[in-house]
Amino acid sequence: MSQQILLDGQTLTLEALESIARGAKVALCPQAIERMQASRTLVERIAAGDKPVYGINTGFGALAETPVAKEDLTRLQRNLVVSHAVGVGAALGEEPTRALMALRANVLARGVSGVRSLLVERLITMLNQRIYPLIPCKGSVGASGDLAPLAHLAMGLIGEGKGRRGDGALMPMMEVLRDAGLQPIELAAKEGLGLTNGTQAMLAVGSLALLQAERLADLADISGACSLEGLLGTNAPFNELIMEARPHPGQKRSAERLRALLANSELMTSHSDCGKVQDPYSLRCMPQVHGATRGALAHIRSVLEVELNSATDNPLIFAAEGLSISGGNFHGQPLALALDYLAIATAELANIAERRIEQLVNPALSGLPAFLTPRPGLNSGLMITQVTAAALINENKVFCHPASVDSIPSSANREDHVSMGMTSANKAVAVIDNVALVLGIELMTACQALEFHQPLKAGVGVQAAYELVRTVVLPLEEDRALSEDMEAMAKLLRGSSLRRAAEEAAGIPSRA
Repeated sequence: MSQQILLDGQTLTLEALESIARGAKVALCPQAIERMQASRTLVERIAAGDKPVYGINTGFGALAETPVAKEDLTRLQRNLVVSHAVGVGAALGEEPTRALMALRANVLARGVSGVRSLLVERLITMLNQRIYPLIPCKGSVGASGDLAPLAHLAMGLIGEGKGRRGDGALMPMMEVLRDAGLQPIELAAKEGLGLTNGTQAMLAVGSLALLQAERLADLADISGACSLEGLLGTNAPFNELIMEARPHPGQKRSAERLRALLANSELMTSHSDCGKVQDPYSLRCMPQVHGATRGALAHIRSVLEVELNSATDNPLIFAAEGLSISGGNFHGQPLALALDYLAIATAELANIAERRIEQLVNPALSGLPAFLTPRPGLNSGLMITQVTAAALINENKVFCHPASVDSIPSSANREDHVSMGMTSANKAVAVIDNVALVLGIELMTACQALEFHQPLKAGVGVQAAYELVRTVVLPLEEDRALSEDMEAMAKLLRGSSLRRAAEEAAGIPSRA
């Protein structure tokens, strides 16, 4: 990948972060180096003096009033890193690890953390050479930031802990650095704290999750449109007049997409004179439900976009004013609330999709053969796919309990209110994975329903989606094990080909 993204602490976007997570090269802005050098000069002046300043010549947390001798300042920073590397659970995958490393480099590049540019340059070198510390996903309470995950990141710079090169085997980090021709960094005053204090773990995981959720909102319109066609529903509720009467932007956007996806439908024309008056809510209210999710995601995006270029460690070093000020920018509450909302809002896409699946497979509701099999009784067809969808959305309901409503004091009650934002981020990922599976089940089920309406063609976007689905999942003539089909559908939805095929056919501008 030839793309190179410049980190300056001020202009990083969510889309650029995702590009880095997927392998884009990174460089450091020269102006950022100048800002970092200015704040570093102030830190060194403080470290050379006798006035106690938190994180530079004192202990941490509840030990903030404990002075540390000048000759121990380097040891203090190493001790901070290794003592805080207490993460547990599965390791972050390559993409969230890269996002975390890039975000920490970007925050330091803002120039108010008081660390040497050497640290950012090393993080960038590691990114570009695909050198990754092992970073467990659990252990953060989200204030003073994501201490445990960031400490594991910092371990990679000092040659402690474990890591890997690319997708290679785990080995001691010292060996990984040596094989890459790199020496471990000895941290100077303030640098251990500068690396470990902040919200970048929850932000990395949450940012990638948000981008996937935004794509799932698009896919929900597509899978919902396919279900509507399979059930011989009407597009009348998506009329622009109805949308203007309640002009929520997300609702208007989903309705606009649905109208485009369903355009030129032979199926819609075929039942224009039927006696049905209204469709069920799961069909009729797609703009309202999908649109509400879109509105939530827009709010979450606004929160994350601010955080991407925010300084979140403590204390902050303001070189022009000659000040080191202790504060609370490390507190993850803005992200914790937003990421809990992310899980809740995205889960609704699966909740309504499962109701459409039931509409499709239930012969009392669909007017189609039971469970969409040509020979019900001998065959069970898609009966149990709805059961799987129900199990997944039940799990989502558990994950949607907000982590941010909890706070367990730590550090001898000095850190007496915390955000639990990393838990919010991890839960959001689990919910989003489940939503992708449910939407895949819906799309597979809707395409099976369309088989019974052949040779009539669906709307332009629906027809394009149907044809692409049929390249990975065949029509169900006789019972077969469907778990592989369901995984194939989830994989298809996690990529971009299905969205692009349906949107291009419908004339809808497609996101990345």
